[in-house]
Amino acid sequence: MTEGGPNHWQIVSRSLTGRRAVDEQTRASVAVLDERLNRLRKLDKIFAHVEFSPDVKNLKDRKNAVPVG
Repeated sequence: MTEGGPNHWQIVSRSLTGRRAVDEQTRASVAVLDERLNRLRKLDKIFAHVEFSPDVKNLKDRKNAVPVG
């Protein structure tokens, strides 16, 4: 994290608990965390089985809702 930059785990955590909206910033933060986890997996096999929680996985797969009507 760079100084003054977003705190990705905090953004995701707040989105999961309903304290902030799930928006593009949330999805971008999930993508950053996913990239970091993949880098860790490549560094050492000890991280091979580390996964996101089911809630984060659902958030990662969630699409933008499109209003109909």
